[in-house]
Amino acid sequence: MDDKEVLHRYLRLRRADLLAKVDGLGDYDARRPLTQTGTNLLGLIKHVASVQLDYFGEVFGRPSGRDLPWMSDDAAPEADMWLPEEETREQIMELHHFSAAHADATIEALPLDAVGEVPWWSAERRRVTLQQILVHMCVETAQHLGHADILREQLDGATGRGPDDPNMPHRTPEEWAEHWERIETAARRPVQD
Repeated sequence: MDDKEVLHRYLRLRRADLLAKVDGLGDYDARRPLTQTGTNLLGLIKHVASVQLDYFGEVFGRPSGRDLPWMSDDAAPEADMWLPEEETREQIMELHHFSAAHADATIEALPLDAVGEVPWWSAERRRVTLQQILVHMCVETAQHLGHADILREQLDGATGRGPDDPNMPHRTPEEWAEHWERIETAARRPVQD
């Protein structure tokens, strides 16, 4: 596998993991704010899909033709991070699939050293390569997947890639409660110098 295939594979895996964070959830739980700043699962998916379209589209002169009104200057604050009533879960999932397909076409069409320009970055950083943008979007997607992991755990205790994830410890609810209590007790103890 060459470097481009490796990066593309990781991006595809993280995309799938992010989308899976809403599996089995009702519409309200997928949309509702779960932090003081309003972070929500479908908003994270909407955001990643939106920026992916820009980074693999506009940056390399390959516009998608997709109108994203939430990215306009007159949009509501952080409109790419939440869903108003008229936007549906299905629309956001379709947007993400469209965005991924458009990004994949750019990745497949261009070599890693293909040059692009990120107009919203500072002048000294604007000139980029496909490799830089692939790394950037792997990191961007993974960062928001981490947010989604925590949100999903808050909702129903689901962690990682599901119950068969070999990277997640398997404990009973009682064992998790004991583990939590151990950490809480240690956190409450004063630090000894």
